[in-house]
Amino acid sequence: MTEMILIGSDHAGFALKTLVRQYLSDRGIQVKDVGCEGEQSCDYPVFAKNLCERILAGEAGRGILICGTGLGMSVAANRFEGIRAALCTTEFHARMSRAHNDSNVLVLGGRVTGSELALAILKEWLDTPFEGGRHNRRINLIDNC
Repeated sequence: MTEMILIGSDHAGFALKTLVRQYLSDRGIQVKDVGCEGEQSCDYPVFAKNLCERILAGEAGRGILICGTGLGMSVAANRFEGIRAALCTTEFHARMSRAHNDSNVLVLGGRVTGSELALAILKEWLDTPFEGGRHNRRINLIDNC
């Protein structure tokens, strides 16, 4: 079965979202875009909510959110119990967010992260498995805060 990843952005993340969608498609990963549809100003919480609710409903196991800095999407996504959204600005962040935190949403900043770095972060996030073990206990502690 082909992996499905949901992707969403606001207007400030739209250009990077287009690049990320192409990268995922080139890797044979099925992508479902949950909006927005262009660079006209819009509200990022709407798209964060849409993506997170779909992940929690089982439509996909992981998602990617992109806004100007990544901060707004990260805050909005982490409001949902069961979502572990990680704003990653380096490949190391991406690797650790998967290996230790089992992040299920990658957040990127379209205005602050260059295209090459964004794709390197994405590759690391896609290719790094969750280590489990002691990290399961910590995730359970987070979920029960």
